[in-house]
Amino acid sequence: MNSNTVNEILQGLSAPEKYISSKFFYDDAGSAIFQQIMEMPEYYLTNAEQEILAQQAGDIITETGFKGPFNLVELGAGDGSKTFELLNYLDKQNREVTYVPIDISMAAVDGLAADFAQRLPNVTLNPKVGDYFEVLNGRLKSEANPSLLLFLGSNIGNYIPGDALDLLRLFHKNMRDGDALLLGADLQKNPEVIRRAYDDPHGITRNFNLNLLDRFNRELDANFVKEQFDFYCHYNPLSGEVRSYLISLSDQVVDLADQQISFKKDELIWTELSKKYSFPELEGMAVTAGFEVKRHFLDSRSYFTNSLWIK
Repeated sequence: MNSNTVNEILQGLSAPEKYISSKFFYDDAGSAIFQQIMEMPEYYLTNAEQEILAQQAGDIITETGFKGPFNLVELGAGDGSKTFELLNYLDKQNREVTYVPIDISMAAVDGLAADFAQRLPNVTLNPKVGDYFEVLNGRLKSEANPSLLLFLGSNIGNYIPGDALDLLRLFHKNMRDGDALLLGADLQKNPEVIRRAYDDPHGITRNFNLNLLDRFNRELDANFVKEQFDFYCHYNPLSGEVRSYLISLSDQVVDLADQQISFKKDELIWTELSKKYSFPELEGMAVTAGFEVKRHFLDSRSYFTNSLWIK
């Protein structure tokens, strides 16, 4: 981790109300645990989005208005399993497309590239490892062909409203006129359905959160003792927010990057926000960020949407 990243982590853990950005979940170990989360029966988001992309791929591509070759640029691609549905459709239609999966995890990108090269040999692959905007910076505007930007998996829900809007504006700034954004967003629904997805009985989400401490031990010479921390999450159906926390189980001092961080017994570390949206909220964000909402694609239970926006 570079000095800016270390300072960001230290700042969060030294704040009056401690926090760790959820972006730090996704080292190689964290990405592997998240794959387990996506396979849980309680975690409906994966299957809902997979259903949309598998059954409505043709409608999604048609609604973009793209007639010739185009780029399919995925931010936070992971294993690319959902995007495979779109690419498989495009391959069968003999559409000329270049798939650009972007992920901060080299292991995820390498695994995806090897898998897709075997399963979809006719699709042009141009994988990238790194931060979204380091990779995207100026890229789309210099492309000869239009781009469909994919931000799937309800990743937008991990940002507080102001930051989510800033992110969408940044997407808009990096896109050229006529480009499209397919945004995955989890919808508000029965609170019990949402609670089970984020506080699973298998303990996988707990492990996902505690892996943050393992990562800091590995990469920042920290000495967190995982057994001295626990996991808690809460869903507020009025705000649509799931908030996840680590809890210090004792008064303790932890070494991290040549500094000492004090924790009080029962002190919380906020690790993740997962926002659930209404359609008016989504449409308001789209318009404010400069997009035209083309269409909301829904799964059969209306749990989730892939919303297509045009610049």
